[in-house]
Amino acid sequence: MDDQTRLVAEIEQLGERLETARDSINRRFIGQERVVELTLSAMLCGGHALLIGLPGLGKTRLVDTLSTVMGLNGNRIQFTPDLMPADILGSEVLETATDGSRAFRFIEGPIFCQLLMADEINRASPRTQSALLQAMQEREVTIAGQHRKLGMPFHVLATQNPIEQEGTYPLPEAQLDRFLFQIDVEYPDRDTERAILLATTGTEEEEASAVFTAVELLAAQTTLRRMPVGEAVMEMILDLVRACRPGEAEANDAVNESVSWGPGPRAAQALMLAVRARALIGGRLAPAPEDVMALARPVLSHRMALSFAARARGDTLSALIEQVAHRVTRAEAAA
Repeated sequence: MDDQTRLVAEIEQLGERLETARDSINRRFIGQERVVELTLSAMLCGGHALLIGLPGLGKTRLVDTLSTVMGLNGNRIQFTPDLMPADILGSEVLETATDGSRAFRFIEGPIFCQLLMADEINRASPRTQSALLQAMQEREVTIAGQHRKLGMPFHVLATQNPIEQEGTYPLPEAQLDRFLFQIDVEYPDRDTERAILLATTGTEEEEASAVFTAVELLAAQTTLRRMPVGEAVMEMILDLVRACRPGEAEANDAVNESVSWGPGPRAAQALMLAVRARALIGGRLAPAPEDVMALARPVLSHRMALSFAARARGDTLSALIEQVAHRVTRAEAAA
């Protein structure tokens, strides 16, 4: 069996297991198939996700279910204004032995896990937020001059309330850029809410079961990076990202007038991985231009900022990104 045939077999087998994992999550997190697909994609890409939605929409339940299904050791941190970096990373304590000798011992914080839920992440101060920057990018932390590796794999799934902004701090741009996706969790429709009532108010609830282990998830992340990406898809990714940057030749007047700053190269990297994950979850061997269109908003919306004038006019990033994506798609089709 040659390498190409082996890769096709691995992709097909992985796609079947992902379908099982998605079904298991959907039984507990009802009616939010797109949210489940995006969070699964983030983990397949080895990235992090920011879940934005009102309280009570099941974000915590989703993260807990993902921890079980993907076979990961998970921890949860409730972010508050008085949370300190040591509460996340851990600290050294001075211990006295029975013989009277003293030595420092490091006590690990909750960040030493494989899946970290950062609940209401924007309630912590910038000083505390800085504790996550190195962890999210380099999968290690530096404490007392010593580098300490985190779990493998390591993922952060953070939640944020879009309405209650009293006592909160805007996330730094550098930290937002470290999230692969910004995922909006919306209200369920009537039929979905009915199904939620029936599933969660009885004597028994659906239980999630493990489909992957940490080692198998790492292998899946490697397989994803081996998936081929066609030249047309790659060019569309580059066109889209560059068209969202004010001042670039690819940007139109709407972007130049409305956007203060646009996405950097990390956005293109995120799209390159994310389109593979979407194809894999969809049971396909390679991504298509439609995958770029579908992932434009969750990948780009937190990596751009509207100007003051655009906000005063009532412009939204979602509408602008969709407009740019459609323009890029038409240009690619014409070419």
